[in-house]
Amino acid sequence: MALSVCYSSFLSYLLLFVLLSRKSSSISHHHHHHHRHHELKSIHFTLFQHETINKTAYLIVNGVAGPAISQTTTPFGTLYVFQDPLTLKANSNSKIVGTAEGTSITSSLNGLQSISVAKITLKMKYYKGSISVVGGTHNTKPSNHPVVGGTGDFLFVQGYVTSSPVDLSGITVTYKIQFHLYWPPYAIPSHSI
Repeated sequence: MALSVCYSSFLSYLLLFVLLSRKSSSISHHHHHHHRHHELKSIHFTLFQHETINKTAYLIVNGVAGPAISQTTTPFGTLYVFQDPLTLKANSNSKIVGTAEGTSITSSLNGLQSISVAKITLKMKYYKGSISVVGGTHNTKPSNHPVVGGTGDFLFVQGYVTSSPVDLSGITVTYKIQFHLYWPPYAIPSHSI
């Protein structure tokens, strides 16, 4: 009798194990069919930033002794603010489609590099809103700035912005601004270019 109860318990556990195994594989199989690969939606475009000393850009705090102030250098610790127009072409008379506003602090002793924070507000044909970027800027070489946030059509946007000098001569300097923007699957933009 004890053997029969033991055998019966063993069969019950074996049956329960088999049922749970089948249920587990069924659940796993079920979830597998509902998992889909999502692609990131993206846009890539170029604008031009025009910065004019004492008109759209101002030196607020002069840094410590070091390189003289020029179109490409500012003394270490210099605080600089800007509110520059963004155009479709390198010509400053081209159509304005946005504004880059922010601040930079010279962070290298040679006066060529700074830490920059900027809000880029865009009013383009299909996209309206702002993109916030932060990062290191080299005054004479291309610099990548990670996107840290956005508003409007750029809500939840990710990516980076590359700033490259085009013309550093004269009172107005021009930079090429290349946008590489990506939206995660849960935040697809409402428009497309």
